[in-house]
Amino acid sequence: MKALPLLASMLAVSLLAGCQALDPSASEPFESSSSECLSDIPTLQDNECLLEAWVDFGLAAQRGDADWRQRTLERAEGELANERLARAVVYAWGDRDRWKEASDLFKADLALAPSRLQPLLRQWLNGLEARRELADQVNHSEAARRQATRERDELAQKLDALTEIEQSINLRNQSP
Repeated sequence: MKALPLLASMLAVSLLAGCQALDPSASEPFESSSSECLSDIPTLQDNECLLEAWVDFGLAAQRGDADWRQRTLERAEGELANERLARAVVYAWGDRDRWKEASDLFKADLALAPSRLQPLLRQWLNGLEARRELADQVNHSEAARRQATRERDELAQKLDALTEIEQSINLRNQSP
């Protein structure tokens, strides 16, 4: 019975001692105030702030209004890969009519991004494609609903016409 508390104490001490062996720099936050980390349009330089910069940009694109989108698109109007990917992110969270262009930009430049960034960009592309597919399904079902409504209205008109004909025949049969 006395061995259990002793064993637990030894385990706790060894765990605490093991923490000292860890790399102390791994727990320190990286320095993201350097000039290479601060930019309106994130770069594709594989540095310590690559993912953070693109995630922040993606969140800003989700939350941004039309004015923010317009200003950002003006700053990213070049043909560099990071500018094209930035436009893809902005288009992906903008109006539905730009989603196709966003998808094309993602697909064209995804391979040019650093390997650490590619999973994030693929996730955004997959999310965009899922939203495009859902929007297409909504459009298709809405078109099918409108077609069914038209067919129902046409059938109602035909039924009304047949009812009038039947009433006319019944009136003729009743009169001597």
